[in-house]
This record gives sequence, structure tokens and C-alpha cells, in this order.
Amino acid sequence: MGCACNKDKNMSDNNNNDSFRKQEIKQESNGIVKKLNMIQSFATALTSRGLKNEKVSKATKQLRVLSCFGNNSDGGVLPPCEYLKQSSTPGQSFCGGCGCGDRQGTWLSAQGGEYSKLDYPKLNCPLHMPGFTNYTPATPDEATSPITRRHYIENMQYKDIEKVKINLHIPPPKQ
Repeated sequence: MGCACNKDKNMSDNNNNDSFRKQEIKQESNGIVKKLNMIQSFATALTSRGLKNEKVSKATKQLRVLSCFGNNSDGGVLPPCEYLKQSSTPGQSFCGGCGCGDRQGTWLSAQGGEYSKLDYPKLNCPLHMPGFTNYTPATPDEATSPITRRHYIENMQYKDIEKVKINLHIPPPKQ
């Protein structure tokens, strides 16, 4: 039996406060790590472009377009990615999952000779989808109904992937 000094209660309160503070620190730490990873990913994408405005291959860009935009607008069954967001600029879209936001440099498609986000040779996807540098193959459980986007794209016929319409970035002529 305890005394009336509330010593046990105060110790319990201190343990709860310590536990809560440790959880806050862990969340702050995770946020910092996430931001550092985002900065590293962005820097990797920028440097992959190189001095000659290198670009991704046509086939890789087609996979990226499928991963982001799906193919249901062209008669297929794959809807757009859950992270695909419409830009405040008409006709543009961006990834809402990577944290880059809505800016010209983060738009997923571009017109003519402009360079879009999907043109970068090294580019990560928050869902690790086909066509991206950090792509992770589907696991067997992704093949069970309802199948995942990743599994669907991995099992598409190449002739169907070739039909995906894309704008290729054309670097400016050498002077």
C-alpha cells in the first residue's frame, strides 16, 4: 500500500511524458530523414541530366507514363496513379506523392522541346513503379485480385506499351 505523497503517480506521469517526447523526437527525425532523401533524390535526378540534357529512353518514358497516367484514356483499364494531381496551370499535372509540389520543373509532361520530370534519366517514384530508377518488381501477392498497377504493367504486352503516346524531349542543336 502506498503513501499519500503521490510518488507513484508522479513517476507514472514522468514515464508518460518521456514516452510522448521520445515519440515526438522520432517523428521529427523521420521527417528530417524524409526531407534529406527527397533532396538527395532531386539532386540525383538533376545530375543525371548532365551537361548535354540527357534524357530517358523512349521505352522507359512510356513505362513511366503508364505508371503515372495509366491507359484508361486510350481505351485501356489502368486508371491514373492515386498520387497524380492536376496542376494549377491548365493542362499540367504533377506527382502528389513525392513531395516536389506544383512547379514547372515538377510537371510530368511538357510540350515540344521542354524538359519534363519524366525525361530525367534517374528518377524515383514513391510507389517504386516500372520505368523508375527505384523500381521494385511486384510480389506474388500483387497478382491476386485485385491486381496491383505494378503487376498489371509488368504483364502488359510490349506491343501495347509501344502504343503509349509520349512527348520526347529534343535537346537543342549543338552550336
